[in-house]
Amino acid sequence: MIIKNGSIVDPKSGTVKKGTIIIEGNKIKNIYPEDYQCDSQEVDVIDATGKYVMPGFIDLHVHLRDPGLTYKEDIVTGANAAARGGVTTICAMPNTKPVVDTVETLNYVHDKASKEAKVRVKQLSAFTVNMDGKELVDMEAMNKAGAVAFSEDGKSVMDINLYRDALKKVADMNALVMAHCEDKDLVGKGVLNEGIASEKYGVPGIPNSVEDVITARDIFLAGELGARLHICHCSTKGTVELMRMAKRMGFNVTAEVCPHHFTLTDADITEADSNYKMNPPLRTEEDVRALIEGLVDGTMDCISTDHAPHAKEEKDKFFTEAPFGITGLETSAALTYTALVDTKLMDIVEMSKKMSYNPAKVLGISEEFGYIEEGAIADIAIFDAEAEWEVKAEEFASKSTNTPYTGKVLKGRVTHTLVNGKLVYEL
Repeated sequence: MIIKNGSIVDPKSGTVKKGTIIIEGNKIKNIYPEDYQCDSQEVDVIDATGKYVMPGFIDLHVHLRDPGLTYKEDIVTGANAAARGGVTTICAMPNTKPVVDTVETLNYVHDKASKEAKVRVKQLSAFTVNMDGKELVDMEAMNKAGAVAFSEDGKSVMDINLYRDALKKVADMNALVMAHCEDKDLVGKGVLNEGIASEKYGVPGIPNSVEDVITARDIFLAGELGARLHICHCSTKGTVELMRMAKRMGFNVTAEVCPHHFTLTDADITEADSNYKMNPPLRTEEDVRALIEGLVDGTMDCISTDHAPHAKEEKDKFFTEAPFGITGLETSAALTYTALVDTKLMDIVEMSKKMSYNPAKVLGISEEFGYIEEGAIADIAIFDAEAEWEVKAEEFASKSTNTPYTGKVLKGRVTHTLVNGKLVYEL
Protein backbone atom coordinates (compact mmCIF):
# COMPACT_ATOMS: atom_id res chain seq x y z
CA MET A 1 0.00 0.00 0.00
CA ILE A 2 1.22 3.49 -0.88
CA ILE A 3 -0.27 6.78 0.34
CA LYS A 4 1.20 9.48 -1.84
CA ASN A 5 1.55 13.24 -1.67
CA GLY A 6 -0.35 13.84 1.57
CA SER A 7 0.41 16.27 4.38
CA ILE A 8 1.64 13.85 7.02
CA VAL A 9 0.67 14.88 10.54
CA ASP A 10 2.85 13.43 13.28
CA PRO A 11 1.79 14.49 16.80
CA LYS A 12 4.79 12.77 18.36
CA SER A 13 7.32 15.04 16.61
CA GLY A 14 4.86 17.91 16.27
CA THR A 15 5.34 18.18 12.51
CA VAL A 16 3.34 18.38 9.29
CA LYS A 17 5.35 17.38 6.22
CA LYS A 18 4.28 16.53 2.69
CA GLY A 19 5.37 13.08 1.68
CA THR A 20 4.58 9.57 0.55
CA ILE A 21 4.13 6.61 2.91
CA ILE A 22 5.07 3.06 1.96
CA ILE A 23 3.24 0.40 3.96
CA GLU A 24 4.48 -3.16 4.12
CA GLY A 25 2.48 -5.68 6.11
CA ASN A 26 1.00 -3.89 9.09
CA LYS A 27 3.71 -1.26 9.48
CA ILE A 28 4.96 1.93 7.91
CA LYS A 29 8.12 0.85 6.09
CA ASN A 30 9.27 4.15 4.58
CA ILE A 31 8.31 7.81 4.41
CA TYR A 32 9.64 9.63 1.36
CA PRO A 33 9.51 13.24 0.18
CA GLU A 34 6.48 14.40 -1.74
CA ASP A 35 8.02 13.86 -5.18
CA TYR A 36 8.86 10.17 -4.60
CA GLN A 37 8.01 8.08 -7.66
CA CYS A 38 6.98 4.46 -7.21
CA ASP A 39 7.73 2.14 -10.12
CA SER A 40 5.68 -0.80 -8.91
CA GLN A 41 2.35 -1.40 -10.60
CA GLU A 42 1.38 -4.15 -8.18
CA VAL A 43 0.50 -2.13 -5.08
CA ASP A 44 -2.60 -0.18 -4.11
CA VAL A 45 -2.07 3.57 -4.23
CA ILE A 46 -4.09 6.23 -2.44
CA ASP A 47 -3.59 9.76 -3.70
CA ALA A 48 -3.79 12.00 -0.64
CA THR A 49 -2.96 15.23 -2.42
CA GLY A 50 -4.49 18.16 -0.54
CA LYS A 51 -5.38 15.98 2.47
CA TYR A 52 -3.96 15.32 5.90
CA VAL A 53 -2.57 11.86 6.61
CA MET A 54 -3.02 11.38 10.34
CA PRO A 55 -2.51 8.55 12.83
CA GLY A 56 -5.76 6.69 13.33
CA PHE A 57 -7.90 8.18 16.06
CA ILE A 58 -8.12 6.35 19.39
CA ASP A 59 -11.46 6.70 21.16
CA LEU A 60 -11.22 5.98 24.86
CA HIS A 61 -14.96 6.02 25.48
CA VAL A 62 -17.40 4.01 23.37
CA HIS A 63 -20.55 2.02 24.11
CA LEU A 64 -20.88 -0.97 21.77
CA ARG A 65 -23.95 -2.39 23.57
CA ASP A 66 -22.65 -5.91 22.95
CA PRO A 67 -23.53 -8.29 24.59
CA GLY A 68 -27.20 -8.00 25.33
CA LEU A 69 -28.29 -4.65 23.91
CA THR A 70 -27.48 -5.27 20.28
CA TYR A 71 -30.69 -3.73 18.98
CA LYS A 72 -28.92 -0.40 19.69
CA GLU A 73 -25.45 -1.35 18.41
CA ASP A 74 -23.12 -4.32 18.23
CA ILE A 75 -19.41 -4.91 17.88
CA VAL A 76 -19.56 -5.07 14.09
CA THR A 77 -21.71 -1.99 13.49
CA GLY A 78 -19.87 -0.01 16.15
CA ALA A 79 -16.56 -0.87 14.52
CA ASN A 80 -17.95 0.12 11.12
CA ALA A 81 -19.02 3.48 12.54
CA ALA A 82 -15.56 3.92 14.03
CA ALA A 83 -13.88 3.17 10.70
CA ARG A 84 -16.11 5.73 8.99
CA GLY A 85 -14.93 8.32 11.52
CA GLY A 86 -11.23 7.50 11.18
CA VAL A 87 -11.18 5.78 14.58
CA THR A 88 -8.89 2.74 14.52
CA THR A 89 -8.99 1.76 18.20
CA ILE A 90 -12.02 1.90 20.47
CA CYS A 91 -12.34 1.27 24.19
CA ALA A 92 -15.68 -0.37 24.96
CA MET A 93 -17.44 0.42 28.22
CA PRO A 94 -18.63 -2.48 30.41
CA ASN A 95 -22.28 -1.52 31.09
CA THR A 96 -23.73 -4.20 28.81
CA LYS A 97 -26.16 -7.07 29.54
CA PRO A 98 -24.58 -9.01 31.11
CA VAL A 99 -22.14 -6.50 32.53
CA VAL A 100 -18.51 -7.17 31.60
CA ASP A 101 -17.59 -8.34 35.09
CA THR A 102 -16.23 -11.83 34.32
CA VAL A 103 -13.40 -13.16 32.23
CA GLU A 104 -15.94 -15.11 30.18
CA THR A 105 -17.79 -11.96 29.07
CA LEU A 106 -14.53 -10.10 28.52
CA ASN A 107 -13.31 -12.91 26.28
CA TYR A 108 -16.59 -12.90 24.36
CA VAL A 109 -16.04 -9.29 23.32
CA HIS A 110 -12.38 -9.70 22.46
CA ASP A 111 -12.98 -12.92 20.53
CA LYS A 112 -15.86 -11.51 18.50
CA ALA A 113 -13.98 -8.29 17.82
CA SER A 114 -10.85 -10.12 16.64
CA LYS A 115 -12.91 -12.12 14.15
CA GLU A 116 -15.47 -9.57 12.94
CA ALA A 117 -14.53 -5.97 13.76
CA LYS A 118 -12.79 -3.72 11.26
CA VAL A 119 -10.99 -1.81 14.02
CA ARG A 120 -9.29 -2.68 17.29
CA VAL A 121 -11.62 -3.15 20.24
CA LYS A 122 -10.25 -2.91 23.77
CA GLN A 123 -12.75 -3.90 26.44
CA LEU A 124 -13.00 -2.39 29.92
CA SER A 125 -14.01 -4.26 33.05
CA ALA A 126 -16.57 -3.11 35.58
CA PHE A 127 -15.34 -2.42 39.11
CA THR A 128 -18.19 -4.21 40.85
CA VAL A 129 -20.26 -7.32 40.20
CA ASN A 130 -23.20 -6.41 37.96
CA MET A 131 -22.19 -2.78 38.57
CA ASP A 132 -24.20 -2.92 41.78
CA GLY A 133 -21.51 -1.10 43.75
CA LYS A 134 -21.37 -3.75 46.49
CA GLU A 135 -18.72 -6.35 45.64
CA LEU A 136 -15.52 -5.92 43.63
CA VAL A 137 -15.01 -8.11 40.57
CA ASP A 138 -11.94 -10.35 40.45
CA MET A 139 -9.80 -7.42 39.35
CA GLU A 140 -6.58 -9.40 39.11
CA ALA A 141 -8.21 -11.97 36.81
CA MET A 142 -9.80 -9.28 34.62
CA ASN A 143 -6.53 -7.41 34.35
CA LYS A 144 -4.65 -10.59 33.45
CA ALA A 145 -7.30 -11.48 30.84
CA GLY A 146 -6.71 -8.19 29.03
CA ALA A 147 -9.17 -5.64 30.40
CA VAL A 148 -7.73 -2.34 29.23
CA ALA A 149 -9.08 -0.43 32.25
CA PHE A 150 -11.66 -0.49 35.02
CA SER A 151 -14.79 1.67 35.00
CA GLU A 152 -18.29 1.78 36.39
CA ASP A 153 -19.27 3.98 33.46
CA GLY A 154 -22.77 5.36 33.69
CA LYS A 155 -22.33 5.82 37.44
CA SER A 156 -19.72 6.10 40.17
CA VAL A 157 -18.88 3.60 42.88
CA MET A 158 -20.47 5.50 45.74
CA ASP A 159 -19.13 3.33 48.58
CA ILE A 160 -15.93 5.29 49.14
CA ASN A 161 -14.21 2.56 51.16
CA LEU A 162 -14.94 -0.08 48.54
CA TYR A 163 -13.72 2.31 45.84
CA ARG A 164 -10.56 3.04 47.80
CA ASP A 165 -9.87 -0.69 48.01
CA ALA A 166 -10.37 -0.91 44.24
CA LEU A 167 -7.93 1.93 43.60
CA LYS A 168 -5.35 0.21 45.79
CA LYS A 169 -5.64 -2.85 43.56
CA VAL A 170 -5.39 -0.67 40.45
CA ALA A 171 -2.21 0.91 41.77
CA ASP A 172 -0.70 -2.45 42.69
CA MET A 173 -1.37 -3.81 39.18
CA ASN A 174 -0.35 -0.56 37.44
CA ALA A 175 -3.75 -0.71 35.78
CA LEU A 176 -5.97 2.18 34.68
CA VAL A 177 -9.20 3.71 35.99
CA MET A 178 -11.63 5.46 33.64
CA ALA A 179 -13.99 7.31 35.93
CA HIS A 180 -17.53 8.51 35.29
CA CYS A 181 -17.76 11.17 37.99
CA GLU A 182 -21.32 11.58 39.21
CA ASP A 183 -22.71 11.85 42.72
CA LYS A 184 -25.68 9.49 42.57
CA ASP A 185 -27.46 11.07 45.52
CA LEU A 186 -26.95 14.63 44.30
CA VAL A 187 -28.11 13.99 40.73
CA GLY A 188 -31.43 12.55 41.89
CA LYS A 189 -33.82 12.44 38.94
CA GLY A 190 -32.03 15.20 37.03
CA VAL A 191 -32.16 15.02 33.24
CA LEU A 192 -30.89 18.38 31.87
CA ASN A 193 -28.43 20.97 33.10
CA GLU A 194 -29.78 22.93 36.05
CA GLY A 195 -30.64 26.35 34.62
CA ILE A 196 -31.98 27.47 31.24
CA ALA A 197 -32.83 24.02 29.91
CA SER A 198 -34.30 22.43 33.03
CA GLU A 199 -36.42 25.51 33.73
CA LYS A 200 -37.66 25.80 30.15
CA TYR A 201 -38.89 22.23 30.01
CA GLY A 202 -39.91 21.88 33.65
CA VAL A 203 -37.65 18.94 34.38
CA PRO A 204 -35.27 18.20 37.27
CA GLY A 205 -31.86 19.78 36.80
CA ILE A 206 -28.32 18.44 37.13
CA PRO A 207 -26.00 20.96 38.83
CA ASN A 208 -22.27 21.15 38.10
CA SER A 209 -21.53 19.94 41.61
CA VAL A 210 -22.80 16.47 40.65
CA GLU A 211 -19.64 16.09 38.59
CA ASP A 212 -17.25 18.30 40.53
CA VAL A 213 -17.70 16.59 43.91
CA ILE A 214 -16.86 13.10 42.65
CA THR A 215 -14.09 14.38 40.39
CA ALA A 216 -12.41 15.89 43.44
CA ARG A 217 -12.93 12.67 45.42
CA ASP A 218 -11.44 10.50 42.68
CA ILE A 219 -8.48 12.79 42.08
CA PHE A 220 -7.46 12.87 45.73
CA LEU A 221 -7.96 9.13 46.23
CA ALA A 222 -5.95 8.29 43.12
CA GLY A 223 -3.24 10.77 44.04
CA GLU A 224 -2.93 9.38 47.54
CA LEU A 225 -2.78 5.76 46.37
CA GLY A 226 -0.71 6.27 43.23
CA ALA A 227 -3.40 4.95 40.87
CA ARG A 228 -3.58 5.97 37.22
CA LEU A 229 -6.84 7.87 36.77
CA HIS A 230 -8.55 9.07 33.62
CA ILE A 231 -11.61 11.32 34.04
CA CYS A 232 -14.26 10.65 31.40
CA HIS A 233 -16.51 13.10 29.52
CA CYS A 234 -15.67 16.23 31.54
CA SER A 235 -18.31 18.94 31.23
CA THR A 236 -17.76 21.64 33.86
CA LYS A 237 -15.51 24.59 34.53
CA GLY A 238 -14.88 23.13 37.97
CA THR A 239 -13.50 19.89 36.55
CA VAL A 240 -11.03 21.83 34.39
CA GLU A 241 -9.79 23.68 37.48
CA LEU A 242 -9.54 20.42 39.41
CA MET A 243 -7.45 18.93 36.60
CA ARG A 244 -5.10 21.92 36.72
CA MET A 245 -4.71 21.38 40.45
CA ALA A 246 -4.11 17.62 40.02
CA LYS A 247 -1.35 18.20 37.50
CA ARG A 248 0.30 20.84 39.66
CA MET A 249 0.31 18.31 42.50
CA GLY A 250 1.97 15.70 40.31
CA PHE A 251 -0.90 13.19 40.30
CA ASN A 252 -1.05 10.67 37.45
CA VAL A 253 -4.39 11.97 36.19
CA THR A 254 -5.65 12.62 32.65
CA ALA A 255 -8.98 13.81 31.30
CA GLU A 256 -11.10 13.76 28.18
CA VAL A 257 -13.69 16.10 26.67
CA CYS A 258 -16.38 15.07 24.19
CA PRO A 259 -17.17 17.17 21.08
CA HIS A 260 -20.76 17.73 22.16
CA HIS A 261 -19.53 19.35 25.37
CA PHE A 262 -17.35 21.89 23.56
CA THR A 263 -19.68 22.58 20.61
CA LEU A 264 -23.11 22.85 22.28
CA THR A 265 -24.62 24.49 25.36
CA ASP A 266 -27.91 24.03 27.20
CA ALA A 267 -29.15 27.14 25.40
CA ASP A 268 -29.00 25.18 22.12
CA ILE A 269 -31.85 22.96 23.27
CA THR A 270 -34.52 24.95 21.46
CA GLU A 271 -37.09 22.16 21.24
CA ALA A 272 -38.05 19.11 23.28
CA ASP A 273 -35.66 16.85 21.40
CA SER A 274 -34.16 14.10 23.55
CA ASN A 275 -31.22 13.81 21.19
CA TYR A 276 -29.91 16.70 23.30
CA LYS A 277 -30.11 14.57 26.45
CA MET A 278 -26.75 13.16 27.50
CA ASN A 279 -24.90 12.51 30.74
CA PRO A 280 -23.18 14.71 31.74
CA PRO A 281 -25.64 17.19 30.26
CA LEU A 282 -24.90 20.09 27.95
CA ARG A 283 -23.68 22.89 30.21
CA THR A 284 -23.40 26.69 29.95
CA GLU A 285 -21.34 28.91 27.66
CA GLU A 286 -18.98 29.55 30.57
CA ASP A 287 -18.36 25.83 30.94
CA VAL A 288 -17.78 25.44 27.20
CA ARG A 289 -15.21 28.24 27.20
CA ALA A 290 -13.40 26.61 30.13
CA LEU A 291 -13.35 23.20 28.41
CA ILE A 292 -11.95 24.69 25.21
CA GLU A 293 -9.35 26.65 27.15
CA GLY A 294 -8.38 23.45 28.95
CA LEU A 295 -8.01 21.57 25.67
CA VAL A 296 -5.95 24.36 24.12
CA ASP A 297 -3.57 24.80 27.05
CA GLY A 298 -3.10 21.06 27.61
CA THR A 299 -4.96 20.72 30.89
CA MET A 300 -7.42 18.38 29.21
CA ASP A 301 -5.56 15.61 27.45
CA CYS A 302 -7.91 13.84 25.06
CA ILE A 303 -10.99 14.13 22.89
CA SER A 304 -13.30 11.11 23.08
CA THR A 305 -16.89 10.59 21.99
CA ASP A 306 -18.88 8.73 24.67
CA HIS A 307 -20.60 7.16 21.65
CA ALA A 308 -23.90 6.03 23.18
CA PRO A 309 -26.34 4.62 20.60
CA HIS A 310 -30.02 4.14 21.37
CA ALA A 311 -32.99 2.99 19.33
CA LYS A 312 -35.16 5.69 17.77
CA GLU A 313 -38.25 4.71 19.74
CA GLU A 314 -36.31 5.20 22.96
CA LYS A 315 -35.02 8.66 22.07
CA ASP A 316 -38.40 9.78 20.71
CA LYS A 317 -39.68 9.99 24.28
CA PHE A 318 -39.73 13.15 26.40
CA PHE A 319 -36.61 14.14 28.34
CA THR A 320 -37.74 12.50 31.57
CA GLU A 321 -38.31 9.11 29.92
CA ALA A 322 -35.66 9.00 27.19
CA PRO A 323 -32.24 7.44 27.92
CA PHE A 324 -29.09 9.54 28.14
CA GLY A 325 -26.63 9.53 25.26
CA ILE A 326 -25.83 10.39 21.65
CA THR A 327 -23.80 8.76 18.89
CA GLY A 328 -20.42 10.30 18.14
CA LEU A 329 -17.97 8.09 16.27
CA GLU A 330 -18.87 9.36 12.80
CA THR A 331 -18.88 13.08 13.61
CA SER A 332 -16.11 13.57 16.19
CA ALA A 333 -13.23 14.43 13.83
CA ALA A 334 -15.30 16.85 11.78
CA LEU A 335 -16.79 18.52 14.87
CA THR A 336 -13.33 18.94 16.37
CA TYR A 337 -11.89 20.36 13.16
CA THR A 338 -14.87 22.69 12.62
CA ALA A 339 -14.98 24.00 16.19
CA LEU A 340 -11.31 24.13 17.12
CA VAL A 341 -8.99 23.92 14.11
CA ASP A 342 -10.89 25.82 11.43
CA THR A 343 -11.44 28.59 13.99
CA LYS A 344 -7.67 28.72 14.71
CA LEU A 345 -8.09 27.80 18.37
CA MET A 346 -5.70 24.87 17.82
CA ASP A 347 -3.73 23.49 14.90
CA ILE A 348 -4.02 20.14 13.18
CA VAL A 349 -1.06 18.71 15.13
CA GLU A 350 -2.76 19.50 18.44
CA MET A 351 -5.99 17.92 17.19
CA SER A 352 -3.98 14.80 16.37
CA LYS A 353 -2.42 14.80 19.83
CA LYS A 354 -5.81 15.01 21.48
CA MET A 355 -7.39 12.30 19.32
CA SER A 356 -4.48 9.90 18.71
CA TYR A 357 -1.17 10.32 20.53
CA ASN A 358 -2.42 11.34 23.97
CA PRO A 359 -5.05 8.57 24.08
CA ALA A 360 -2.30 6.10 23.12
CA LYS A 361 -0.24 7.39 26.05
CA VAL A 362 -3.21 7.01 28.40
CA LEU A 363 -3.53 3.37 27.32
CA GLY A 364 0.21 2.76 27.47
CA ILE A 365 0.46 1.84 23.78
CA SER A 366 2.24 4.92 22.45
CA GLU A 367 5.35 2.98 21.48
CA GLU A 368 3.47 1.58 18.48
CA PHE A 369 0.30 3.64 18.06
CA GLY A 370 -0.82 7.24 17.84
CA TYR A 371 1.90 8.65 15.60
CA ILE A 372 3.31 8.37 12.07
CA GLU A 373 6.91 7.46 11.50
CA GLU A 374 8.86 4.57 10.02
CA GLY A 375 8.29 1.41 12.04
CA ALA A 376 4.95 2.48 13.52
CA ILE A 377 1.81 0.38 13.12
CA ALA A 378 -0.03 1.54 9.98
CA ASP A 379 -3.24 2.76 11.60
CA ILE A 380 -4.06 5.82 9.51
CA ALA A 381 -6.91 8.27 8.91
CA ILE A 382 -6.85 10.41 5.78
CA PHE A 383 -8.70 13.65 6.41
CA ASP A 384 -9.92 16.15 3.83
CA ALA A 385 -9.99 19.46 5.71
CA GLU A 386 -11.66 21.29 2.83
CA ALA A 387 -14.63 18.96 2.52
CA GLU A 388 -17.94 20.35 3.70
CA TRP A 389 -20.76 17.95 4.39
CA GLU A 390 -24.17 17.84 5.98
CA VAL A 391 -24.76 15.41 8.82
CA LYS A 392 -27.42 12.92 7.78
CA ALA A 393 -28.03 10.42 10.54
CA GLU A 394 -29.79 8.03 8.19
CA GLU A 395 -26.44 7.53 6.43
CA PHE A 396 -24.60 6.47 9.60
CA ALA A 397 -22.93 3.08 9.74
CA SER A 398 -24.09 2.86 13.35
CA LYS A 399 -27.39 1.11 14.01
CA SER A 400 -28.60 4.20 15.83
CA THR A 401 -29.24 7.75 14.68
CA ASN A 402 -29.50 9.65 17.97
CA THR A 403 -27.55 12.81 17.25
CA PRO A 404 -28.38 16.49 17.75
CA TYR A 405 -26.23 17.41 14.73
CA THR A 406 -28.62 16.25 11.97
CA GLY A 407 -28.68 18.93 9.28
CA LYS A 408 -25.55 20.68 10.56
CA VAL A 409 -22.87 21.42 7.95
CA LEU A 410 -19.39 20.47 9.14
CA LYS A 411 -15.96 21.09 7.66
CA GLY A 412 -13.47 18.26 7.33
CA ARG A 413 -14.16 14.63 6.57
CA VAL A 414 -12.39 11.30 6.81
CA THR A 415 -11.97 9.83 3.33
CA HIS A 416 -9.93 6.70 4.12
CA THR A 417 -9.18 4.62 7.20
CA LEU A 418 -6.46 1.98 7.45
CA VAL A 419 -6.04 -0.52 10.27
CA ASN A 420 -2.93 -2.68 10.39
CA GLY A 421 -2.06 -1.47 6.91
CA LYS A 422 -5.39 -2.56 5.43
CA LEU A 423 -8.00 -0.24 4.00
CA VAL A 424 -11.17 -0.66 6.08
CA TYR A 425 -13.08 2.43 4.93
CA GLU A 426 -13.15 4.60 1.84
CA LEU A 427 -15.59 7.44 1.25
